[in-house]
Amino acid sequence: MQVPNTNRKKRPMTCAKSLTLILTSILAGSACAENWPQWRGPFFNGSTTETNLPVQWTKTENVAWSLDLPGPSAATPIVWGDHVFISSTDTQAQALLALCLDRKTGKVLWQHKINDGIRKDDRSNFASSSPTTDGKLAFFFYGNGDLTAFDFTGRQVWTRNVQKDFGEFAFLWTFSSSPVLHAGKLYLQILQRDVPVNGRGQKEGPNESCILALEPATGKMLWRQVRPSEAVAESREAFTTPMPYEHNGRKELLVIGGDCLTGHDPETGRELWRWGTWNPTKIGHWRLVTSAVAGDGVILASAPKGDPIYAIKAGGAGSLNDAALAWKSDQQRIITADVPTPLFYQGDFFVLSDVRKALSRVEPQSGKVKWTIEMPGRKKYEASPTGADGKIYCMNFAGDVVVVEAEKGQVLSTIPLGEEGDDFIRSSIAAAQGRLFIRTNTKLYAIGK
Repeated sequence: MQVPNTNRKKRPMTCAKSLTLILTSILAGSACAENWPQWRGPFFNGSTTETNLPVQWTKTENVAWSLDLPGPSAATPIVWGDHVFISSTDTQAQALLALCLDRKTGKVLWQHKINDGIRKDDRSNFASSSPTTDGKLAFFFYGNGDLTAFDFTGRQVWTRNVQKDFGEFAFLWTFSSSPVLHAGKLYLQILQRDVPVNGRGQKEGPNESCILALEPATGKMLWRQVRPSEAVAESREAFTTPMPYEHNGRKELLVIGGDCLTGHDPETGRELWRWGTWNPTKIGHWRLVTSAVAGDGVILASAPKGDPIYAIKAGGAGSLNDAALAWKSDQQRIITADVPTPLFYQGDFFVLSDVRKALSRVEPQSGKVKWTIEMPGRKKYEASPTGADGKIYCMNFAGDVVVVEAEKGQVLSTIPLGEEGDDFIRSSIAAAQGRLFIRTNTKLYAIGK
């Protein structure tokens, strides 16, 4: 289905009038609706400038619309203007889907079947990667390797399969890194084992971890940068997403996984620097899920399995040692994150610990913890937190949405959106165009009027 389709003489301004216009412009700018073009939002850090977002709602109250989904997915809804893009499974048909919805009404504008088969394991499915858009095309990526670009009318512009291009992914569990658009390029990363696992991976030739840059308009490969690693076994695998960052005029692509954090030249893929001293004994099960997040000249790297968070000073070059650390969290079982990627918002980091079900506000330069609160409910939190309108929005496995006041860490509300028996809800909340877009296993909600 396709989308329906003075010449007056200027007078000098008084100071008062000028000031009024400036203030009006500032206020108008702050109230402008913003898009959510990729998994971690418009600033690649989980935050947005959206305001006037709701604090209280139910499954029926303060809901603009809701849509029954054909199957579960950890992918975050992507919003651009009047369009919402979602990746999904169809559990009945055992198929992968790409959908586009009308943001105002929730009406399905178009839907395409991408491929048959939705998973290889019981932990996740092939629709875990979030789509992304540049306002012209929407890009959908799946754990089976399918990468497809559609225009906003639903016309397929190009498609390719990354596994067919570079070999079968060597992952113990399902691949889930999301594509990222930045500065006219589409980036993907594949951080995987160097040998097959459970029959997955190339049988002949090396399984190389790499970063890819493609031309968005055509899908043409611009470059492929091999990313070496000294990690072993599962520690070579990463479910992370590359993150653009600029510090002191230097643009970088931050990539984390394989026991290290690296910064790359976005134009060529060349490695600019590398840090990784957190696994000296080469533990073999340190797969990474949390992506890097940067702010105030500091880059956070979350060690897995309840270990500390490391803050690396931006601007390094070459091989870095621990002299590059701004700080390391000493409250290992509180200031830690195994799955949720931390948020940078209002000048601070917000770390959601799925290990302790705690949310903490942390100063970037010092690592000082401003506050820590216990998160409500009995279920685990793996969806990454979202910062908007002075609030932090989090959701647990059961679909309970928790709204936290950012300044002091006060829980403002807890709203159950999941259905009976729901579990493993992992999709992060998108805030865009004056609404919250919240995905459970069975529904997509647009919250707010």
